[in-house]
Amino acid sequence: MEIYQLKVFLEVARHLSFTEAADALNLTQPAVSAKIKSLESSLGTELFYRLGRKIKLTSVGSYLREAGPSLIELESRLINEINQIKQGKYSRLCIGCTESVAKGWLPKILFQYRQKYPAIELRCLTFNTVRSLHQAITMGEVELGFAEVDFQDFDEIESRPVDRFQYCLMVAADHRLANCPWLSLRQLTSEVWVFPAAETPERLALETRLSELGFKLSDFTHREIVQSSNLMSPFLTQGHYLGFASSLQLQIERQANLLVAIPLQEFALDFRLYMLTPKRLSKTAHRHQSKLSSETLSTGPLQQFIDLVVDQPEYTRLVKKAPLSTLQKPDSTSSTPPTLSGNTTQVHLQSPRLFIRRSSQDALEKLTLTLGIQTKTIQTVTAGVIIQQLGLLEHFLPRTGRYSKTDYQIQWRDFTSGAPIVAGLQSRQLDIGILGDYPLLLSAASPADSTSRTKLVSFVASNPDGAGNTIIVPDRSSLSSLDDLRQRIIAVPFASSAHGMIMRTLSRASLLQEVTLTSIDNLRIHRLTPRNTTADGYAYFAPLHEIASHHGRFRRLPDADLGQIPTFHGIVVQETFAEQHPDIVIAYLKALIAAQQWYVTTPSALSLVSNWVRLDPEIVAKTLDYRDSDGSGLFFPETQIRMDWVTEHIQQLAAIPGNEQLDEIDLNRWIQSDFLTTAINQF
Repeated sequence: MEIYQLKVFLEVARHLSFTEAADALNLTQPAVSAKIKSLESSLGTELFYRLGRKIKLTSVGSYLREAGPSLIELESRLINEINQIKQGKYSRLCIGCTESVAKGWLPKILFQYRQKYPAIELRCLTFNTVRSLHQAITMGEVELGFAEVDFQDFDEIESRPVDRFQYCLMVAADHRLANCPWLSLRQLTSEVWVFPAAETPERLALETRLSELGFKLSDFTHREIVQSSNLMSPFLTQGHYLGFASSLQLQIERQANLLVAIPLQEFALDFRLYMLTPKRLSKTAHRHQSKLSSETLSTGPLQQFIDLVVDQPEYTRLVKKAPLSTLQKPDSTSSTPPTLSGNTTQVHLQSPRLFIRRSSQDALEKLTLTLGIQTKTIQTVTAGVIIQQLGLLEHFLPRTGRYSKTDYQIQWRDFTSGAPIVAGLQSRQLDIGILGDYPLLLSAASPADSTSRTKLVSFVASNPDGAGNTIIVPDRSSLSSLDDLRQRIIAVPFASSAHGMIMRTLSRASLLQEVTLTSIDNLRIHRLTPRNTTADGYAYFAPLHEIASHHGRFRRLPDADLGQIPTFHGIVVQETFAEQHPDIVIAYLKALIAAQQWYVTTPSALSLVSNWVRLDPEIVAKTLDYRDSDGSGLFFPETQIRMDWVTEHIQQLAAIPGNEQLDEIDLNRWIQSDFLTTAINQF
């Protein structure tokens, strides 16, 4: 279809006469008829019914009469802009954005732009839905867009993150929930709610997240729907409704202390705000890793606005990431504990897709994912209970391609030590397990069945001086040194990291044959007292020795916690599962990274984790409090797999009778760091 053919058609449609159209166009009637026939031929359908000398539009003709003028207008505008560019006179820029961005983020930049470039004719169009903004960008109505949704599904638009924001619960300042530091949507389904309209960014984010977690908007029994945040405000302030909104919205009401924003457990991390550029105007390039190259852009005003956006402090903080670890690397040769680095990793929740695509429930294929965790082992909470409570695994699980019709069934199984997790992995009853150093190695020892192998895909936490495991004795015990353990009985959870520690320690002191090790299974150590002990002492892993010291009047044996080699916890995956579902393994590691950032950056994390694991905050802090710069916690985050630490454990343990099989571990086969590398690169 040619533009001139369309112009001829519109003239005929206006007059419903070939003769009058020919006169208006200064053409002959046969020339007009030929243009119409050529247009009908290219479209493959008739545009007019011929009724003698009269003509009437077909249904396609009627549609083309309504839609055609916009194409004519676009052609005219493009030609005019091209001529202005050629003459160096182009001085107009039209920006589009969602309502929330227009009210809460963009005005500051618009003002800066007008101050800097007063001669530019600047327009800003606000769109109520994400769909209408997408149409405006693709149709050329706007040259640049801003939205809370990544347009990754559309090849014609380039999305670039420029800032971050949060979704939260909004309530009146005098609401009974206003002083809550943290709430969960699951706890609030019976409350009275006001929700945003369909196809707004807030509604897309809400429905996507609810779908991930297995519930839906209709589960909220009392709800109102409003078309804009302006309409939401009276429901909140006067009706004491609960509202779901972004931190970009209702800023005036919050500044006036009329409303307060409360973090939601299901939206624990930031989302990204995106700058949207039509690819017909721009090809993505980088200037100094932060700016789009001006040589790739067609218009001066567009480049000037982009330059202004990327010069904002928010953008600079977003693109200049720190390394993934929130700590400097632990040094096993140094006595100085790790300290916080200056910045933390910018981990964010994924933007919802522009249009939520739901599969028929009948077509879903169930996939069960079973994870073995140790909730009371505080140093591993970022790999277990935090991911579970925040729903992070559900968020990062793949849901496109081969997984587009997958119904995930996630099963979290909690254990008191590592031995049953090792058994579960080797029997293929568990897919993923979180283990301390010695049970990690046991999971890698060659099983009789080759299908029972595991892969080590990441570390979780480490203690560089080995102090995470120790021996405790009653306060009144006469035992004061390792040498005093001769002919004594020490109870230990077999096949745990504490078991590995005491074997290494006793072997190094030539006491392994002098001390009797007895197994304790499922010991409730917080109920242990000096009067009911059946052993002279206990070897245990953090934080259980801290719990015993608090509640059972026990003390550490002074020189028993000098393990001399770093202790660590890691994540192993059943080998067959890893080979069949590598994308799920990567999703779990992304959830781990997100959980670690959340714990580091969230002020209420310590109290929340304490509630989830039902332990005193002081014990949690002593075990895993790597938010403090003095590095006072026993354990620190360590996702990077340390081959030298693994090798050192094998060398010391394999020399001890009963552990000879550890020497047979093929580390190159067992350690698979590619999963972690991919997870990191996808943020």
